[in-house]
Amino acid sequence: MSRRGEKPCQARPGIFRPWRRSVNTARVFADLIDRFNTLTLMKITLTPNEARVIGCLIEKEITAPDQYPLSLNALTNACNQKSNRDPVLELDESTIRQTVDGLVKRYLVSAGSGFGNRVTKYRHRFCNTDFGDLKLSRQETAIVCELLLRGPQTPGELRIRTERLGGFSDVQEVENTLAKLMERDEPLVAKLPREPGKRESRFMHLFFGENQPATIGVNTETDSEPRGSDHERLDRLERLVAELAETVDRLQRQLAERAPESRDGR
Repeated sequence: MSRRGEKPCQARPGIFRPWRRSVNTARVFADLIDRFNTLTLMKITLTPNEARVIGCLIEKEITAPDQYPLSLNALTNACNQKSNRDPVLELDESTIRQTVDGLVKRYLVSAGSGFGNRVTKYRHRFCNTDFGDLKLSRQETAIVCELLLRGPQTPGELRIRTERLGGFSDVQEVENTLAKLMERDEPLVAKLPREPGKRESRFMHLFFGENQPATIGVNTETDSEPRGSDHERLDRLERLVAELAETVDRLQRQLAERAPESRDGR
């Protein structure tokens, strides 16, 4: 009731009165995060081109942080890089742009330009992001990145090839990390049957889902592809290099442990 001569209190149009609403902001925010996680981690599946883009972004974030995030041109060059890639591709910018646009829509890549810079640059949101559920250790990230870039590999190969991404002390450490990736609630890696005549089994990532390429791990440059006995000899050499690297590491550790003893015995 209003006093005599006074007009009833009326809400002015266009004025937001928060006390008249019972919106639980925290609940809404939590719901948005849940939806984001559902979209990003509802069984991530990638095409071969998407795997190459994601792998390149993860790699450059680690090995070239001063150049990261990447422009479209830099990302295209990274995808077509001839070293540390299998198969070697020749993708044009139009294909990379189309691939990246699809990843942006799925919240697996973000696009933006810095202050005063009109060039769009891309960074991955594949793992270890603030709101994403896919959390990987440094070594797990190195293995996943390498598998995205080169396809199935043996623990010995992974031990050598991940050195630029952080690396492992020995092959056993690689195998332990692979086991963790396979034992997750949603496995990220699988062990392939050992091929005839080979000592080690290869491991592959599972981000291709049911659309696993038949030629995965096979270089598309057929002119330089080893065949028959040449391929077997190359495989043996790679295993030998991995074993030698492990032996050298073990000897270095033993020498380092004995050095204090030799000084004390003088």
